[in-house]
Amino acid sequence: MKNYRLSFGTINIINNKLAEVIVDEGVEMDEAMVDEYHDFLLDNLEAPFSLLVNKKHAYSYTFQAQRKIVSLEEIKNIAIIIGSSGALMSIKTLLAINGNTYKNIEMFQKREEALVWLGVG
Repeated sequence: MKNYRLSFGTINIINNKLAEVIVDEGVEMDEAMVDEYHDFLLDNLEAPFSLLVNKKHAYSYTFQAQRKIVSLEEIKNIAIIIGSSGALMSIKTLLAINGNTYKNIEMFQKREEALVWLGVG
């Protein structure tokens, strides 16, 4: 597994079709960070790819970033590890803002369960 440090957090490349995303505590994701994130994924993964979003830290999004974060067509599915009720509420809000833009998202409490759903565990 390769680890990469970006301006907003860490991305771990698990394989050429799967990355784990860990955003740092207290970050407010903006459009520029989302662009950095999307560019990194497109440059380092083979489409279509999957994401494991590890919400172990509290962070937020600007409204523009919320609208843009799930817009990448190359994303096949997203497994989100929820560690708190605040993280769950944050994800539900993000999904509500984007309507049915992205349907293949599942939430998990354990990383191992998320990896199994993604076909890796």
